[in-house]
Amino acid sequence: MYELQRPASCSIARAMEVLGERWTFLILRECFYGVRRFSDMHRNLGIARNILSTRLHSLVAAGVLERVPYQQEPPRFEYRLTEAGRDLYPSIVTLMRWGDRHLTGELGPPVVLRHNVCGHEADPLLVCAHCREELHPHEVTPERASGYTG
Repeated sequence: MYELQRPASCSIARAMEVLGERWTFLILRECFYGVRRFSDMHRNLGIARNILSTRLHSLVAAGVLERVPYQQEPPRFEYRLTEAGRDLYPSIVTLMRWGDRHLTGELGPPVVLRHNVCGHEADPLLVCAHCREELHPHEVTPERASGYTG
């Protein structure tokens, strides 16, 4: 595993260029909770307006959110998750789950996820798409992708 020569271009590094800032995941959390408007995000997060504006602008530029008009006079916009943004849901849930396991006190997690299909509390797992077995870091081997020349 350690013998793999690290590619010059790493998907984790590229993702962190877009996502690697504290407010980004909190903004995304709000989006997954259904919050779309700047004023609601500002109120819910307690974030400085200029920081929120900058983060929203970069998430739109990265294709994670789209800015959609909802009022003409005066012009007002809301922020909606794109497909790329919705693809971050497993990451958000994984971070939440890690925080629930390792950073909560005696009161337990502040929020649980209820699966609307079966009605049970969701306990998501990362599984192999082929065999559906849970993925563990010691059972996965990183390999250079075929055809990758970078």
